[in-house]
Amino acid sequence: GNIMASILSRYTRPQMATVRPNVMKRMPLDPSRRGEVVRVEANINPRIIRAKIVDVVREVSEGVNLEEADIIVSCGRGIGKPENIPLVESLAKTLNAALGCSRPVVDENWLPHMHQVGQTGKTVAPKLYIAVGISGMIQHLVGMQTSDIIVAINKDPEAPILKIANYGVVGDLFKIVPELEKELRRGLQGA
Repeated sequence: GNIMASILSRYTRPQMATVRPNVMKRMPLDPSRRGEVVRVEANINPRIIRAKIVDVVREVSEGVNLEEADIIVSCGRGIGKPENIPLVESLAKTLNAALGCSRPVVDENWLPHMHQVGQTGKTVAPKLYIAVGISGMIQHLVGMQTSDIIVAINKDPEAPILKIANYGVVGDLFKIVPELEKELRRGLQGA
């Protein structure tokens, strides 16, 4: 599931561990490496199972899949209100990037869950991750900290995301993002 925890056991080591996609960098192919597949039969009495799957509904994804995106522009609660999302969407469109967000944006119903990056959302590892108005709580950081380059725009110089960012911009995102987009458009037109 979506639980991040330290496992302490007095008498034995943990019996299971899971790793979400994109948490670690992919290792180079080594044809000599071999693994062992162990088949374990589960003897579960069907009468003790109290849960029942009634229906499976898949969320329809719009645009680029976050896990496959080379560039992601994400927004957090710092954007202030849902009417400001087009500012971040425009930057994402200029960069041909996927649009991501932090959990508070989803909790406020400003964007659907399919855009959420973090512990209870997607784990991503793009070449470029731009965080706009995201403070950088640990639950968000675990979902994007393996990005190659992290650019953070935040008004709070003490925001945790600035500590892991390769490039941090402290200031008003409503002034910085339009200027950044203008310069990117100018650079892309000249390329």
